[in-house]
Amino acid sequence: MGDVVTRTDLITIREHVKLEGKSVVFTNGCFDIIHRGHIEYLTKAKSLGDVLIVGVNTDASVRRLKGKTRPIVCQDDRAFVLAAFHAVDYVCLFDEDTPYELIKAIVPDVLVKGSDWAIDSIVGKDIVEAAGGTVQTIEFVPDHSTTDIIKKIAGGTTY
Repeated sequence: MGDVVTRTDLITIREHVKLEGKSVVFTNGCFDIIHRGHIEYLTKAKSLGDVLIVGVNTDASVRRLKGKTRPIVCQDDRAFVLAAFHAVDYVCLFDEDTPYELIKAIVPDVLVKGSDWAIDSIVGKDIVEAAGGTVQTIEFVPDHSTTDIIKKIAGGTTY
């Protein structure tokens, strides 16, 4: 099981991991209502390095990005659930709209986002590539999204 840590703790952890010669993979998201697509995505992300760090938007950040009815699950619960996944080593909440400052603080070796993002528009690409790291995208599992689950619960669609 991984750990939910502060940004300050994560900086120290990153330094230790680097000294051990291990690679750090970073990804981020809201991770509201965990589903199969999330699990497959995180498992694929972990396969790209030794240590997987997941940045999770705080509740305030999610509301700014997705509207006043989100998130469905509070930030502490989302972080706790993510940390329980075998693929995840560390989870860190961030309150900004993007993880740029968190990426700048830890400078991962591999930055990962879903394939719905064009590589050139991935936040933190400049930081990671300037340090010699790589930026990669991962295909999503078709027809698996939090939005679809919310619609099904509301009676709008079948899942």
